Amino acid sequence: MRKLVDQLSQYAAYHRDRRNIATHFIGIPMIVQAVAVLLARPVLVEAGPAAVSAATLVTLATALYYLWLDVRLGAVMAVLLGLALWCAQVLAAQPTPVWLGWGLGLFVVGWLIQFVGHWWEGRKPAFVDDLVGLVIGPLFVLAELAFLLGLRRELQQQIEARVGPVRGAAVAA
Repeated sequence: MRKLVDQLSQYAAYHRDRRNIATHFIGIPMIVQAVAVLLARPVLVEAGPAAVSAATLVTLATALYYLWLDVRLGAVMAVLLGLALWCAQVLAAQPTPVWLGWGLGLFVVGWLIQFVGHWWEGRKPAFVDDLVGLVIGPLFVLAELAFLLGLRRELQQQIEARVGPVRGAAVAA
């Protein structure tokens, strides 16, 4: 679990304001879906009725990375990424203006929401210093959701021991 704590702590250091984290609950899923949508149309391999797109490969690689970091969180992320991929494939099958509109629209709005959160935080996004932050962001959101639900307390405590508690929220006992 050390690698998971390292990755989430590094990302969490840029996200200690509750308002910023709240924007990530909206913005990051939008960005993940946008990337899946935009990568779903370029087909890399035709395999009969099934096709392998760039989105398929990115989803698989990302899910495997999350599973390597943590089986429980990784399994949930694999399911969520699979749903995003399914939705992306549906949108990629639409006429180009629909596909591109959804992909670019989700991407731009998602990032605008993120930047509002970082304005509140008073700190630049984590990926500016480390591009791995782009991959850890979705896992961070899932971990924060788990913490809000009272799950993975040991993980939350390890992260907070490194970067401090979230500001602007009641501290749970």
